[in-house]
Amino acid sequence: MEFIAQEIQDYCENLSSPESEVLKELNRETHLKILTPRMLSGHLQGNILSLISKMIRPKNVLEIGTYTGYSAICLAQGLQDGGKVYTIDVNEELEDFCLSYFKKANVSDKIVQIIGNATEEIPNINKEFDLVFIDADKQNYPLYFDQVIEKLSIGGFILADNVLWSGKVTAEVIKDKQTKAIDNFNRQVLQSQRVENVILPVRDGINLIRKIK
Repeated sequence: MEFIAQEIQDYCENLSSPESEVLKELNRETHLKILTPRMLSGHLQGNILSLISKMIRPKNVLEIGTYTGYSAICLAQGLQDGGKVYTIDVNEELEDFCLSYFKKANVSDKIVQIIGNATEEIPNINKEFDLVFIDADKQNYPLYFDQVIEKLSIGGFILADNVLWSGKVTAEVIKDKQTKAIDNFNRQVLQSQRVENVILPVRDGINLIRKIK
């Protein structure tokens, strides 16, 4: 499901800061060689991640779901000196692919790749995070929120991707488990007294969440 007309999408991309040559190459190679390239953050969302990171100037960033590394590169662009992006993915087959692009983007020293199940790996990372990006298996979104909220600094942000799930969250009766999990996550965030949030209808939806207590 497309949330805006293609001509508006094109207009927004054409009048937004362009992709770097490395990100453009990564975008192209992901579409040519990797399964489900729709999972890539891409130009507009990548710019959003990069600009938010630059506004926050995080010391530590947690990313749940590396895929081919596009979003990790964008998130690394706003780090403080000595800051790190800790990115977790279960697919070890893409580890070397990601690392090659981290090196091309000159951010390999800023990104820590973790291969494993995020629900098991998150408790093992003894860091406080200023920014968290969630873009992994949708059924675990509610659990991810519970896990990362304790590690998030006051005033820190969570960005959760795909929270509109091609519009399926608006169905009168939600039947499939992934859509139910995303809807439950969105309601969990709204009901939490520890955060404030807004859902942005960018691509497949981003829930922008700020920890207030």
